[in-house]
Amino acid sequence: MEYKDNLLGVVETIFKWKKIIVLTCLATGIGAIITVLVLPVYYESTTVFYAASPDLATPESIFGGSSIAPDYYGTGNDTERLITIAESGELVTHMVEKFNLYERYDIDPDEPLGAYNVRLKFNTHYDVIKTKYDAVELSMEDEEKEIAAEMANAARDYIANSSVQLVKNSQKKLLTIFQQNLKSKQSQLDSLNKQLLNVRKKFGVYNTDAQSESLSELLAKAESRLYNSQAKLESLRNTGGRRDTINLLVANIKGYENEIEKLGERIEVFNNGMAKVEMLQNIQEETSKILAEDREHFKQIQAAYQTDFPSIMLVEAAPIPIVKSRPKRTLIVVASVMLAFIFSVIGILIIDTYKDVDWKKITQLDKW
Repeated sequence: MEYKDNLLGVVETIFKWKKIIVLTCLATGIGAIITVLVLPVYYESTTVFYAASPDLATPESIFGGSSIAPDYYGTGNDTERLITIAESGELVTHMVEKFNLYERYDIDPDEPLGAYNVRLKFNTHYDVIKTKYDAVELSMEDEEKEIAAEMANAARDYIANSSVQLVKNSQKKLLTIFQQNLKSKQSQLDSLNKQLLNVRKKFGVYNTDAQSESLSELLAKAESRLYNSQAKLESLRNTGGRRDTINLLVANIKGYENEIEKLGERIEVFNNGMAKVEMLQNIQEETSKILAEDREHFKQIQAAYQTDFPSIMLVEAAPIPIVKSRPKRTLIVVASVMLAFIFSVIGILIIDTYKDVDWKKITQLDKW
């Protein structure tokens, strides 16, 4: 009875070739055991951290100038920025130099592909991901457990410092812009002060309120003396007063008239200059106010630039691992034996199914 077209035929074939299958699985298992025993053992250390908010670097947050409470944890964009730094070539270069990875990975730095190979080797032991809770998880493998933890923490510190440096560079550029702006406004203010000084000298305007009041008072007194002297002169002429007294009053009246004329000219010049002085004073005061505000803002940014601030919120530092991360020896051996069994069965079934086929005859037919 033929069972080749059903499950019993398959079982029968497997049973018939059982020794070959067992020997194949046994040989594969022994080979896998020998292989995993010579494989290097790696330890993995992991550090977890969150992105800190860049708002912590602003003057408002540092000096409390804002009524809105700052966010301490960064957004998704801040997390992506940290991951971008973590995956950058600069980090790999830093780690290669800090831990002498050419020697550690037994790679010749003078080879044409030396730099490429050391980066490739590093990336096989290095991993950084964003967790479902929006934290950054950085892992590092090495054959020495202490080195694995040290490298993971060093990579995290580099990411934190680089993130801070990005903000510092932005602040430095802003400080440069503010310095240029302050110089420009200071030059503008100096020019205004010079113009104001020249206008004051030209028109004699130094204190508009006090001088205006004083000139008006002097004019009023001069006019009062003039009117009084004119009244006395008219009275003396009508009553036949002494000649020398009349002549004195005439001289006084002439003096008062000259005084009033000069005061009128002075007031006219003063009024012409007062408008210009007030305009320049207003511009000067506004420019001085803006300049003072900009200087204060500059000082705050400068203080923020010189102040340390966190770029990450550390959840867990990379500990020294206790158990190895790979190789999983038992899993490798079991998987190898199972694959050997599966491929052995498939091969045997194929051989047994087509063993009666005359391949020579089929080959000859193909030639025709």
